Formats: sequence, C-alpha cells, structure tokens
Amino acid sequence: MTKHARLEAWADRPTLQPLPKIDLQRISGEHAMAQRVTLHPGFAMPEHHHENEQIVVVLSGKVIFGVNGKGTDAYEDITLTGGQVLVLPPNCPHDARALEKTEILDIFSPPSETTGVDQRK
Repeated sequence: MTKHARLEAWADRPTLQPLPKIDLQRISGEHAMAQRVTLHPGFAMPEHHHENEQIVVVLSGKVIFGVNGKGTDAYEDITLTGGQVLVLPPNCPHDARALEKTEILDIFSPPSETTGVDQRK
C-alpha cells in the first residue's frame, strides 16, 4: 500500500478543553501524534502514566513537571521554560503544574486519544 503525505493546519483543528485551564489541538499520524497545548495559570494535572513515549516541547511560559513517581527516591520537580524539552519514557509517572500561561507542543508515540488529560474527563 502506498502512503501519501498530507498537509494539516492547526487553524483547521478543533480546540478541545478536556480539563479546566487547558486548550489543545491534535493531529495524528500512523505512528505519532502532535498536540498544540495551552496551559493557563493554575492548571494542574495529577500524577499519571501511559504507555506512550511523550516529548514535551515548551515553546513559551513556565511549567513544573513532577517526574519518576511521588514518594520514590527518583522523584524530582523539573521547571521548564520556553526552549526546553522534556522526554518522558513510556510508563514514567508524571504530573504538571502551570506557573503562567504556557505553550507546549506535545509529541506522543504511538498516537492515542486516551492519553494524559483525556483520561481525566
């Protein structure tokens, strides 16, 4: 089967609000999914994990990710600002707290519309 490239535009994608203080748009391919995410001040995502690898590209703003499992020796809070990238391996426990309006490009592999914030509906 021949695969063909396709052009997408964020402007054509619906904006989802699966939780208070978050807006996201999603584009999925066969092996990866990208989400354009806006976190508003005070957004908080409880600790969770998922089978997908997640790459968090912070475009602007300031957000804290708690990683590696609360209550473990490996747990740490990582503060991210524009230009920084956090790579979360599959099943890595993490949470997120926005300190200010934050723009993120999230990349997930494999794609899944039941990952992260979508689990909390």
